[in-house]
Amino acid sequence: MAEILFSKIIGDKPQHLIIVHGLFGQLDNWNTLGKKFANNFTTHLVDLRNHGRSFHDDDTSHAAMADDLVAYLASYDIEKASFIGHSLGGKVVMDLALRKPELVHKLIVADMAPKSYPPHHQDIIAGLKNVDFSKVKTRSDVEPFMQEYIKDKGVRQFLLKNVYRVEDGKYAFRFNLKALSETYDDLVSNKLPNAQFNKPTLFLKGQNSDYITMQDRPVIETYFPQAQIEIIPNAGHWVHAENPKAFLEKSLDFLLK
Repeated sequence: MAEILFSKIIGDKPQHLIIVHGLFGQLDNWNTLGKKFANNFTTHLVDLRNHGRSFHDDDTSHAAMADDLVAYLASYDIEKASFIGHSLGGKVVMDLALRKPELVHKLIVADMAPKSYPPHHQDIIAGLKNVDFSKVKTRSDVEPFMQEYIKDKGVRQFLLKNVYRVEDGKYAFRFNLKALSETYDDLVSNKLPNAQFNKPTLFLKGQNSDYITMQDRPVIETYFPQAQIEIIPNAGHWVHAENPKAFLEKSLDFLLK
C-alpha cells in the first residue's frame, strides 16, 4: 500500500484544491493563503515526499511525486481537484496533469516553466550540509552554520522553518537533505512526459523572477495549449509570499471562472 502524504485540510466546500510547495519548503509556508482559499474550496496543503512531515524515499523523481498525489486523492475519495504548485511543486503538478488529466480540473503553476534549469541551489545545499547538529543546542544555533554560504537572511529564515527537535532532544532538518542533494540535478531537469493537458492552465510569473521568460511561451503552449501567463507585480520567485494579495486575486479569478 502506498504511503500517503502528510497534509493539512482547511474548509469543507464541495470542490477540492491541492496546494504543493517547492524545494526545501513545507505545507506551513501556505497556511495564510490556504485559509483564504478555503472560503471557496476544501483546501489541502500537502508536504511532498522528503519534505515536512511526509515520508522519506530515495526516489525523488517528479513522476514519483506526482504518483504520491494520485494516491493522496484516492485515499480521500477525491475524483478530481484543482492544483496549485510552486517551483518544484509546479513541476510535480505539471507531471500529474500530463499523465493523469482526468484527475485535474484546473491547474496553476507558480513561477516554474516546463523546461530544464541550470543548477542554482549549490550555495543553499552547501550551507545546509555545513550545519553540524551535534553542536546545536537551540534552533538559533543553526543559522550561523549557514551564513558563510547563504547570504540572504530571508532564505536562511525560510530554511530554518524546517529545523525541529528530534525525540532525543537533538535537532535536525525535516527534509531529506541526503536524497534531495544527491538527486538535485534531476530535480531541476525537465522529465515531463511527451503529452498535452488540454484544460485551463494558468502560469503565474513573478515580475522580478527569471524562472519564466517570454521565450518560454512556445514550450509552455506545447504542453499546455490552453495556458495563460499572468505576471504578479512586485514579486520574485516567491510569488505567493511576496505579493499574496495579487496571487490570491489572480488565482481565484482563474479558479472560479
